Amino acid sequence: MLGISLVALFLLLMVIGVPIAFVIAIIAFVGITVAPHVPVVTVVMKMFNGLNSFVLLAVPLFILAANLMNSGKISKKLIDFSIAIVGPVKGGLAHANVLVSMIFAGISGASQADTAGIGKVLIPSMIETGYDKETAVGVTAASSTIGVIIPPSIPMIIYAGLTSTSISSLFLAGMVPGILSGLGMMAVIYYLSLKRDYPQYERASLQKLLSLTKDALPALMTPVIIIGGVITGWYTATEAAAIASLYTFVIGMFYYKTITLKDIPDIFVDTLTLSSLSLFALAAASALGELLGYYQVSTIVEQFFTNHINSAGLFMVIVILFFLFIGTFMDAIPAMILFVPVILPVAMKLGISPVLLGMVTIITLAIGLVTPPYGLCLLIAAKIGNMSVERSFSAVILFIGVVVAVLLFIAFLPHIAFYIPLKFDPYLLF
Repeated sequence: MLGISLVALFLLLMVIGVPIAFVIAIIAFVGITVAPHVPVVTVVMKMFNGLNSFVLLAVPLFILAANLMNSGKISKKLIDFSIAIVGPVKGGLAHANVLVSMIFAGISGASQADTAGIGKVLIPSMIETGYDKETAVGVTAASSTIGVIIPPSIPMIIYAGLTSTSISSLFLAGMVPGILSGLGMMAVIYYLSLKRDYPQYERASLQKLLSLTKDALPALMTPVIIIGGVITGWYTATEAAAIASLYTFVIGMFYYKTITLKDIPDIFVDTLTLSSLSLFALAAASALGELLGYYQVSTIVEQFFTNHINSAGLFMVIVILFFLFIGTFMDAIPAMILFVPVILPVAMKLGISPVLLGMVTIITLAIGLVTPPYGLCLLIAAKIGNMSVERSFSAVILFIGVVVAVLLFIAFLPHIAFYIPLKFDPYLLF
């Protein structure tokens, strides 16, 4: 009876528009308060312990690095470089939009920062160049989902903290689906460009290309420093985030000279605001996890799958469909915090590695960033393009299809999809 009441309260709070992080905290507090033999102080203790992790320090640091990039207008250097590389292809500016999102993904780990930073520059530019609003908004919103697939990725860091999975293994695994998603989106753009006669740029001279490369090189080195150091084991993800923040600050202030001391307070405030949303949700979900453990929810779920579903393939289908639904109204981080600890034991019992489950979960929830009613990246891009969410969603459907195809590829053919990462980490799928 209590469980039904808590579910009803959860749904009621969601319907009336209470932010998901507060919904989780309220449910945890109410549930633990009325549960027999569980002291109320458990809520505070679990919330504190949920954040008492060195790994989670990487979350605000990666957000800080992204804010420094955007505030320092370093992303503009990456855009110019990307245009020089793919501009001569039909629909060059749209291709550059995807390419710069892939590069930016290797720095920020947050799709929202990509949408806001890149979108403010490229959406108006695409419209002025001759693209329709739908394509400008659709390409920007869809390509920004790559931000949580290509490492470093904040959801990967959260997942690693939840499951004690190797972050370097997750980073390795994220490269393939991220690159495949980007290339697939470029293929869609090329098809649309031929059909709608989108413009292309003249091929840049070798001298100009070298000049742009030299200008963008310090920024381009950021993902190399982050990902390379973590994968090789030179430093942890948290240390990589700290190095990235310091590095972007140095190149923004002293090399590009686009960041001033008066910009720093605003950058810190923005970073703390964005970080607090994710970290408070994590703290609240840690308390809720204690409540779920008290009622043995994980055991019940495991018994259900054991008794009714013993196929890894069918389990994957259920996980994908479930997170596609959850992602339409919930951010990736609270969704993972709530449900990954419940499904992970079942996945491992069926022979699915934590890394594979993590990638499937993260990519599926990334799709939720461009699907209404939540669709945060879609909402940001639509606002920049001054267009309704309905029209914006129609523009991303083809790109969503690309990500879904990549998702199914890695979910059901992991040994083929991760052929190259397995050369570096033979235990990736075990």
